[in-house]
Amino acid sequence: MALLDRPLVSPERKISGFQPRKVLRHFGKLIEDKEDTEQVFHIIEATKGKRSHKQAWDFIQSPQGQRFLRSEVDIPAMLDDHARWADLPENSVGKHYMAFMKREGLSAAGLVAESHKWAPPEARPQDLTEWYFDRLRDTHDLFHVLTGYGRDALGEASLLGFSYSQNHNGGILFIAFAGARQIKKVTGTKAPLYSAIREGQRGGKVASKIAHLDIEALMREDIDEARARLKIGKPEVYRECLRILEGEGNMAEDLGLSEPKQECCDGAGARAA
Repeated sequence: MALLDRPLVSPERKISGFQPRKVLRHFGKLIEDKEDTEQVFHIIEATKGKRSHKQAWDFIQSPQGQRFLRSEVDIPAMLDDHARWADLPENSVGKHYMAFMKREGLSAAGLVAESHKWAPPEARPQDLTEWYFDRLRDTHDLFHVLTGYGRDALGEASLLGFSYSQNHNGGILFIAFAGARQIKKVTGTKAPLYSAIREGQRGGKVASKIAHLDIEALMREDIDEARARLKIGKPEVYRECLRILEGEGNMAEDLGLSEPKQECCDGAGARAA
């Protein structure tokens, strides 16, 4: 079914609101294995409320949303087509994105596959609302690149704080603070972990909504200019937390608590965090 032939909201779609038991069950599994991304999707689904859906519907019906629907661009395929971005300038968003994905061993298609573990496409409502939520998923790693938050445990938690203010899903904020609490429990650190989450939350509120942008045009933009235009600041509290954690000797490999290179966050050079 063509995108524009889909209904805004399928009769099959249920807006259940917060389901605490389901959230706690899947968060427990995530704590056991922080690489088990499937559990994140379960938590997000169990906390997807009216505010998230209203944002989806407003964007879908906006001129920008309608333009993206008509283009029917496959964002993961576009992002994974690295040959498409090969001639971009070294400080472009696209070059930073490719360096990040290569360094981390990631692909946009891989994140899609993880999301399908908990709910294959045929089991999801075939509506435009689902198209919007897929768009949020497909731009996740661009959030990393633009904000400077790494894929270490605190970086992921802080980015979720940023994402919450962009997407208004309470489950995302729950995972963020619960993740910070777990880091505190394991390391006993004096670093202001919760302040790092709140910093991300404030940053996401001020910044333009990344998932609402023309992603192809964004990839071609200079990363410093993009950050300025989108009002994305530097993650100063997050960086300070990493310095404190390292000074305390809390750089255990299983926590992934390593600070990204300085040039990654400042936009000077070809790497991104």
